[in-house]
Amino acid sequence: MDIIISNSVDTPLYEQVKEQIKNKIVANELKAGELLPSIRSLAKDLRISVITTKNAYDELEKEGYVKTIPGKGTYVANKNTELIKEEQLQKVEGLIDTAVSIAKISGITKKEIKEMLDILYGEENENKQKSIKGRKV
Repeated sequence: MDIIISNSVDTPLYEQVKEQIKNKIVANELKAGELLPSIRSLAKDLRISVITTKNAYDELEKEGYVKTIPGKGTYVANKNTELIKEEQLQKVEGLIDTAVSIAKISGITKKEIKEMLDILYGEENENKQKSIKGRKV
């Protein structure tokens, strides 16, 4: 499982692990019933503490994303993916609301915000690549 952690951000390591696993579940990269790596195995792969990995798995279980079966492992829980997506959508809306408030105070226009979103989402680069591929050379 590809998980990238960073010591240079303020987010605790367990939270980084938790969010990335959660995102993989939401994106359906990890499917219901799929076995996750053991706590020890994941800790070793990520070069982090077993306690850190356990904290991430515990949080995921509290939130209903995984289910641990003693002696067998931790599995992706059967959870309504639409409900998960709705939860994520609400988080995004809250962050966008904050960003728009800051933009209005700072005099940043809606057009500038849209340009930032296109860049951050990668669409501007994709559109440029499509137009380059479509040209006759």
